[in-house]
Amino acid sequence: MSKFLKKVFGTLADKPWEKEQIITDNYHQGKTFNISLQTSAVIVIFGVSTVLFTMVVTGYLYSIPVSQDTGYLLKPNLLWLNTLILLTVTYFFNKTTNDLKKDNFDKIKINLLIVGFLSYLFLFGQILFWFQLMKSGNYVSTNNYFSSFYIFTALHGLHLLGGLFFWGKVFSKVYKLKKEDTAKEQKSIDALSLYWTFLLIVWLVFFLIMYVFNDTVIAWCQALLN
Repeated sequence: MSKFLKKVFGTLADKPWEKEQIITDNYHQGKTFNISLQTSAVIVIFGVSTVLFTMVVTGYLYSIPVSQDTGYLLKPNLLWLNTLILLTVTYFFNKTTNDLKKDNFDKIKINLLIVGFLSYLFLFGQILFWFQLMKSGNYVSTNNYFSSFYIFTALHGLHLLGGLFFWGKVFSKVYKLKKEDTAKEQKSIDALSLYWTFLLIVWLVFFLIMYVFNDTVIAWCQALLN
């Protein structure tokens, strides 16, 4: 992942109008990034999804009321457990990709099964927390804080469901393959791992903004708007 990012930003820093760069480009073989079609599709999804999530966060930051009750979400609750679950899912995905590189096929099927189980557990936890919010009288119309929460978690959940659809297709193939043939699905597994890492990063950014540093963010936005 880090090598890929260095490659991307290194390419963006190129200056094709300079003489030295022109000479280098003339000797180029024509293939810039060694990435699969699956990973390319995930990167395109990154772009679209980042715009959607950025709009939600921006809308929240620029529409915070002067006073609003956010104490309910800041107390110990399912959100902290769900965050831990999502971290664990990403860990097992990274573990699976490392096992593929080391030709350690024994644990790949089990790891993928754990990934699916924990991902569905995360979604179940989010739905359960929605019911807890509504039972406490906090609805989409309560204030901008809670409306932003519902919108974001709904979008995040839909993205996770989309990932689980492709996870199911990959897992069904891997489950039927012999151990030595599992490497055939490496590109798909790598792409799914990258996708789940993206979902984790998006979740952590939103979690930090709305829960961990919520008061600081509110004070900063009010100072910025004033």
